[in-house]
Formats: sequence, C-alpha cells, structure tokens
Amino acid sequence: MTSPSSAAISASTAPYGAFVLRVTLGVTFLAHFALKLFVFTPAGTAAYFGSLGLPPALAYVTMAAEFLGGLALITGFKARAVALALIPLLVGTIITVHGANGFFFNAPGGGWEYPAFWSIALLVQALIGDGAFALSPTLRKA
Repeated sequence: MTSPSSAAISASTAPYGAFVLRVTLGVTFLAHFALKLFVFTPAGTAAYFGSLGLPPALAYVTMAAEFLGGLALITGFKARAVALALIPLLVGTIITVHGANGFFFNAPGGGWEYPAFWSIALLVQALIGDGAFALSPTLRKA
C-alpha cells in the first residue's frame, strides 16, 4: 500500500484535470439553473418546491446557488469551498425528489444515481483543489 505522498499522481497534469472537473461541474450547474429559469420558469420551480412540501422561496435560493456556484466553479473563485457548499443542494434532491425512485436515474422521476455521483464529484473537487487557471485559488498548507 502506498502513502498519499508516494502515490503516482502527475504534478504536471493534475492541475489541468482539476480544472476540467471544475469547469464541467460549473457548466452543469449553469445548465440546471437555465432549465429552471427558461423551461420550468422561476414561478413554476417555486410551485414545484411547494408541491414537495418545501418552502417555495427555497426554489429561488436554489437557483441563486446554482447560478453563483456555477460561475464560481467555472472561474475558479474559491472553488473548494463552493464545491463543498453545493453538496447539500444535491443531497437535498436525493432526499426530497429522487431517493424514493430507486438508484438508477432512468427510473420514472429519476433515481438518485446522478445527484449522488454529482455530489461525489464535488467532494473530489474540494479534495484535489482548484486546479489550473483558478481566479482565486483556495490554498491548503501541506
């Protein structure tokens, strides 16, 4: 078994891998925001949240988190902290929407597979760091 310090991670390419992950996560959050804004509409999204027994105003908070979090991830502004802050959003979708539908996302209503994977990807982003081209890298002391 190797220790983390002796693991075979390329110091020259890892920052670019973290960058690709960070931008992909950010674009995905912006896409989900756009779906709520342009397809479901903010009022429709709020009504849906209400139908789940959630406060309708939480829809607007969710949309703001998706938009601002997506932008922060794409630009690399405090990406580690933002990635961690967005995990509860996805865990919330598992608890309130997708959990009862089973694991696979192709189940009617969508299972919890996709938001679980997305949550783990955010955790990975927080663990590996901001990556290359980060606007405001959050540094971790070794």
